Amino acid sequence: MNRALPDVRLRVPTDEDALAWHRVFDDPEVMEFLRGHAAEPSVYEELTARQRRHDAEYGFCLWTMVGPGDEVLGFTGAQPWPHAWGPAGQIEIGWRLGRAHWGKGYVTAAARTTLERVRAAGVTDVVAVVNAANARSIAVTQRLGMELTEQFTLPSSTQAGRCYRLAL
Repeated sequence: MNRALPDVRLRVPTDEDALAWHRVFDDPEVMEFLRGHAAEPSVYEELTARQRRHDAEYGFCLWTMVGPGDEVLGFTGAQPWPHAWGPAGQIEIGWRLGRAHWGKGYVTAAARTTLERVRAAGVTDVVAVVNAANARSIAVTQRLGMELTEQFTLPSSTQAGRCYRLAL
């Protein structure tokens, strides 16, 4: 079944978005495949500042997802892979969405906009690194047409990870 995707707007994160991200992600279900809990607000302050730098340098970043009524839903976007392990040197597409907004198509809609923007910035392919148990994110990679290219153990745990790739 194909349903219409919702309208979602992407913007470069503001200083205020750091607290909004903290609030939206302060949910054990949202953070299940990360560290199980939201980071401290200062971590989101640094993250949003880094994304503003990425936008200025690369023309893309992890953008704030804004829904109806200017509500912050989460983020999606792309950034250089930040670790020495995994797809070093690659551009990673990623997303995180507040629990109240799951299952409504926001991530798929925002990720498709992200793909258009990174393609326009000259990126030729992207990766997504996903915990192998995260069925919701794996479903998004499939809706985007990404292909599984690698499986590995996540260095921060004994959990399995997957790397998906999409040529733009």
